[in-house]
Formats: sequence, C-alpha cells, structure tokens
Amino acid sequence: MIKQNDKISITGGLLDRRVFLKKGLVFSVATLSSDPLHATRDDARLPWMKTPGATFSNYGQPSTYEQDVIRWTMANSMAGGNGVSWTPLHKMEGTITPNGLHFERHHNGVPQIEPERHQLLIHGAVEKPLIFDMVALLRYPMTSCFTFIECGGNSNAAWRDEPIQVAAGYFHGMASCSEWTGIPLSILLNEAKIKEPAKWVIAEGADAAMMSISIPLDKMLDDCILAVYQNGERIRPENGYPLRLIVPGWEGVLNVKWLRRLHLTNRPSMTRNETAKYTELLPSGKARQFTFVMEAKSLITSPSVGQKLENPGLYQISGLAWSGRGRITKVEVSADAGRTWAEAELQQPVLSKCFTRFRIPWQWDGKGTVLKSRAVDETGYIQPERSALIAARGKYGYFHYNAIVSWGISNQGEISHVYTE
Repeated sequence: MIKQNDKISITGGLLDRRVFLKKGLVFSVATLSSDPLHATRDDARLPWMKTPGATFSNYGQPSTYEQDVIRWTMANSMAGGNGVSWTPLHKMEGTITPNGLHFERHHNGVPQIEPERHQLLIHGAVEKPLIFDMVALLRYPMTSCFTFIECGGNSNAAWRDEPIQVAAGYFHGMASCSEWTGIPLSILLNEAKIKEPAKWVIAEGADAAMMSISIPLDKMLDDCILAVYQNGERIRPENGYPLRLIVPGWEGVLNVKWLRRLHLTNRPSMTRNETAKYTELLPSGKARQFTFVMEAKSLITSPSVGQKLENPGLYQISGLAWSGRGRITKVEVSADAGRTWAEAELQQPVLSKCFTRFRIPWQWDGKGTVLKSRAVDETGYIQPERSALIAARGKYGYFHYNAIVSWGISNQGEISHVYTE
C-alpha cells in the first residue's frame, strides 16, 4: 500500500518513477503464515531438497517449467521455408534476447552451411576484388555492438481497421536485441580500395532464395559489421551462420543472413525487396522507397494482452523502447488513454540503437482505463499516435508501423488491444 501522506501520485494512478526506492512501500501480495519457518520446510512441497539434483550437461537448456516461452512461428502454406517467427517479448525481461528466441524471417528455408566451405566475395567498383574464407576473416580485429534488429513489417497488423487480440510479443515481436561481434566492414572495404563511382553495396546471402538488397555505401562504412558471434556464441543457423551483415538501426531486411557477396556499384539493384516490397503508396500519390531507418517506438509488455490484473493495487508497468536514430531519451506512460502522461524510469545502460527497458509504478483503482506509452529519441522524434501515422501514410500501409500501442483494462482486470483515435 501507499501511505496517504506520501505525495507521490502523479495522475491516473501512475506514481513517481522513483517510488520503488522509497521506504514503506508494501505490495501486500505475499502469503501469510502463522509459522513462516515451517512453511518453507514443507517436505511434501519441497522434494528436491531430499534427493541429489541432475548432473552436468554440455549445453544449458531452459527449465522444463518455462516451455511456454517460445517463438511463435508462421510458415507459408505453399512453401514451408518462407515465413516468420516472433520473439515472445511479453514473456521476457531486461533488454537482451536469448539466441534461441531471436525472431526469424526466411524466404526459402535455413541453409545448413559448412563453415569451411563458406566464402565472402567483395567485388564491383573496387580496385582489388577480395575473397575471404572464414579462417581468414577470423584473423581480423573484431568489435562488438549492442543493437536491435526489427523487421520492416513488424506490427503491420495494426494497419487494420479492427485491433487484433494477440499477445504483445506475437504482435510486435519481429524485433529482437543482441550483442553482435564481428569485423568492422569498413576495414574490408578499405582494403578492397573503393573506386569513385561506388555509392551503393548490394549484399547477397547464401540461402536458396539468394536474398539480396541494396544499401548505401556511406552506411556500410559508418557502423556496419560482419557478425560471427551473437551474445558470445557463434551465430545460430536461423540467424545467419556462419556470417551475417549487421546494419544497426535500419530495417531488418538489410541485415543479410548467410552473407556471401558484397557488390559495390553506382546505383541500387532495384530487386523485388526494393520495388514490389518495402515501397508504399502515400495519400499524396507519391511512393515511399528506401526508408531504411526504424523510427522510435515503444511497447508496454506488462501488463498486456493475455495477462490479467487480479485485484486493485500496486503494479509495475514495464516495457521496451527503441530507435534506429540513436538513444532513447524519454518514455512517457499514460494510464488515462493519453489525457495525461508521466515519465518512466529508464533502465541503465541506455545505449544507441538498442532496446531500452522502462518501468513505472501504477496504483490501479479497479476501474476500466487505457494504458499507453510513447518514446522520444535523441533527435527529438516523438512516437506518433495511430491517427497521426495514418494521416501521414494512409490506411493501406504495411511497413514501418511505429504508432503508440494502447491496452484497454476492463474493471475485471482483463486486457485487450484497443484504438483510441
């Protein structure tokens, strides 16, 4: 409970983001017992304290009691290797996505590449074409970067006229965040000696779809890396083993998996993913193309759809925010459908182009309401309301949906996805 003389309530039941540090804060959710010590030694409830536990394993696995923390997959009915899986953001905490839960997007299945046979070719507008095998690449100096990868089609169901009722991660979970380790691409490009006409790089993967995409050369020289490791271990096959291009802050399709070729040229290749896809008609009649950057976005993961508030009282609102333009500087939360806002606490460290965890205490009074969050990044960009995004982009978009997400709370504590504007 909150002491009545504590001047910490802001609005809509939201409390000062530092309230959890205050003394005298009581959640009153623990089970009471007349004999607490005896309750913790109940042999019938604690058999694992009576027999030796399991022995060692060669590779750790999640607890069998956490088997519902999984990727939700959806494959094309006509081509099983073409599809997507979502990261269960609503089941997770912190900011780093475990390798086995990182979202996937495949166009023709996951190739099982033998690393000793894999090669990377750099050619085109260069003085010195180069071919590297993995042994040669591993001799180069490496760097690490923490960055999110988000599919350009993430959250696209929100363009629909009616809000869908799907768990937060299985709606917005084509976004994940990892520590990627590999060779700065600028080192290899400079070694190849770039020729003057070069303005673009066409990156191609070694999958059966020969997935390829055009990327501006300036970006490739800026902060892109050829990743060999993800969160400290070699990248897994579904995420690009043995070599993946990492393009921090830009749409996921550019982060080409199973990278085998970089072709420097003076113009984009205008592939299917640059014409039929990732290009959208605007209300003005003009088309958006080569949008690249993933704009600031936030999402309340708890409480969210599929969860329930059992009783009125104190809860923690928690979620994620990210921006392809840099650091998140502020996340605001509303507990009254956007009429008023309060600033959430940002979990440190707050890194550029990386997931940022936010939290704020909330005293729910048991009445129906709507929860929202909005992110602000270091460029001053503010995450828009859905109505503003549709006014600018039209109702028939598909890519780069980043509007404010609203969760409706009923007076029974049930949670649903709602539109408020």
